Amino acid sequence: MTIQIINKSKHNLPHYETNASAGMDLRANISESITLQPLERTIVKTGLFIELPIGYEAQVRPRSGLAAKKGITVLNAPGTIDADYRGEIGVILVNLSKEDFVVEDGERIAQLVIAKHARAEWITVEELSSTERGTGGFGSTGVK
Repeated sequence: MTIQIINKSKHNLPHYETNASAGMDLRANISESITLQPLERTIVKTGLFIELPIGYEAQVRPRSGLAAKKGITVLNAPGTIDADYRGEIGVILVNLSKEDFVVEDGERIAQLVIAKHARAEWITVEELSSTERGTGGFGSTGVK
């Protein structure tokens, strides 16, 4: 698939690092570094603007290395970029560690996954079909 993109950043376009990668890394496009203190959040701009086809979304997800090694994640993961959004892609980063984290220009801060989605049409009913699970919710299927 092809997607139209405007790159106003100082960096190359996002790309797949391997042939089997699902996501492309997004880079910070900032004029000066940003220090995120513990439990602080901020929106980091990327300089990228995209035009997705209807029926697709772009999901902004955390980078596993940043999350595991530094405690940095995407706050609303996955963040959704709708097909009709034309603004700059921003990443809501949060520092869940106990140490300050400095975001530098060009740093890989998140990954972008393009996903197809369906649109739902609600049908109001009085009763739903029964299942073995029923109304069992959070943790109802056991731990092991």
